Amino acid sequence: MHIPESLQDLADSEAVQFLKRPKTILRIFAGVFSLIVFSSVLTDGFQNKTDSSKLHCVLNGNNVACSFAVGAGLLAFLSSLGFLALDAHEGRIASTRFKTAFQLLDFILAVLWAGIWFVGFCFLTNQWQHSSPKQFLLGSSSAKAAITFSFFSVFVWIFQAYLALQDLRTDAPVPYKRSLDEGGVVLTTLSPPSAASPINMPAAGPNSLSYASSALSPYLTTPKVPRLAMMPDN
Repeated sequence: MHIPESLQDLADSEAVQFLKRPKTILRIFAGVFSLIVFSSVLTDGFQNKTDSSKLHCVLNGNNVACSFAVGAGLLAFLSSLGFLALDAHEGRIASTRFKTAFQLLDFILAVLWAGIWFVGFCFLTNQWQHSSPKQFLLGSSSAKAAITFSFFSVFVWIFQAYLALQDLRTDAPVPYKRSLDEGGVVLTTLSPPSAASPINMPAAGPNSLSYASSALSPYLTTPKVPRLAMMPDN
């Protein structure tokens, strides 16, 4: 099947290649799941009872559970957007230290969010099990959606932590070396001279000086002046 050149160029473009990355796909899923959690609780998570006009959380009337779902979902959504924007400019980062720090922060936050969503899933499920089914007229579908996507978010952030760990292993920081262009001096390890080393070989010619021997000796030796011999008169 022949693909038009314009579509082929679109498939090979930098934006499409960026969207096809596993890390990018996971961040999009994490952002969408977080959006569903906090939006569903924010819209239908607070209901009034049949005998009262005061709003209560549909999760066992515990406002802490709904506030947790809204707050965690909103922060996770913003975190996914922020790291997605940083990933888009990752190729332009020239500093090795900044890139390593970014990958380390990505791994730490991914592990942290995986733990938060696991605790949140257990907490929301416990509150929903203790909720009366006839206490609120609406809001049951929103509570179930928040619990379901909290469970999915745990695995998404675990996979993100795994990919961040792989990036740290593959892009291990090299020892810091200052190049001559930066005004520093590159330090190298010098091996001890051996007998076959060319610095110990005497230079050819009777009048040549050996710099290696003078560098290795504790004192500098001065060349000996040749003596004048008296020639007998004939």
